Amino acid sequence: MGSNLSRRRHLYAPAAGLALSCSVVLGAATPAQAFSGGNHERITRAALGAGGWHPNSLTAMADGNSGAIVANDHGEYFGIGKLHCDNADYLDPRYDSRYPRTRGQADAEIVDCIDSSVHNVKRALAAADRLVDANGHVVAAQTAISPACDWNDRPGRAKCEVLEDLGRGWHQIEDFYAHSNWVDQAGPGAVGVRNPPGLGRTDLPAFFSIARYSSMSRDDWARDAIGHIPHDLATGCYPDRDHTGTVSDCANRVTHDGVLNKDTKDTPRSAVGHNFDRANDLAVKDIARQWQQFKDELHRKYPNNGRADAMICAITHDHPDKTC
Repeated sequence: MGSNLSRRRHLYAPAAGLALSCSVVLGAATPAQAFSGGNHERITRAALGAGGWHPNSLTAMADGNSGAIVANDHGEYFGIGKLHCDNADYLDPRYDSRYPRTRGQADAEIVDCIDSSVHNVKRALAAADRLVDANGHVVAAQTAISPACDWNDRPGRAKCEVLEDLGRGWHQIEDFYAHSNWVDQAGPGAVGVRNPPGLGRTDLPAFFSIARYSSMSRDDWARDAIGHIPHDLATGCYPDRDHTGTVSDCANRVTHDGVLNKDTKDTPRSAVGHNFDRANDLAVKDIARQWQQFKDELHRKYPNNGRADAMICAITHDHPDKTC
């Protein structure tokens, strides 16, 4: 897989303090930016719960305080826009002829968000190789979840790495539905910077075909993704780092706070046309899609000796050395 999949992230290397476990940095996130931990938990459990996950393994992935799905909301990761699909704001000139961002700039942020997910799925696919031996037998030392996994982006047990990478890759997909106008209806009145258009979509975005993209070159999948981005798609501007590494200046832009976010039920955008429920429902469907596609990729990548099925069992079962 190469050095770009090493446990120390080349795209956004954290400060030394991030060597601490997730349990140490709980509370570092501000709930204004993202789906609350409780919403992430409900979405993830709803998407995975019927798929044979054992309770402790599902909790390790989905817990709203310390699960892998909320690892991006802690420490330095919270301030990186692509990990939450932020800053892809745009308004067509028919709504605002002086809007300070182009469609191309917005597309670059969506691609950056997708890239962060592709990067993590690639790492999860690579880490899965250590869950089982060459003959498809579960490796007990690599699949234990006791003691609890540390979501610290360091080498560790293979199961912890797979869960962390999937959690870090799926978090921004869940956030996309809360942070964008994909499912939305606009509020009453004129469409503009305080009331951006809603796309009212009920389908899953083709540009989040993460597992398929993980086997493509970046240029190829980015070109494919951009071809599927609707002209009026937007996510809210938030003062975190955009794809250039610059902290976003949200003046005169469609913002996350107060305008587009549906992170909780009580935001202005959430109440319009059941936008909050629509965002949650489609996020559940997308994570179910991501999990199925990841399993399909395991079968494609590891076709021999029943290894892929054993890997899936090892990820989902609490004591896979005994039950797989």
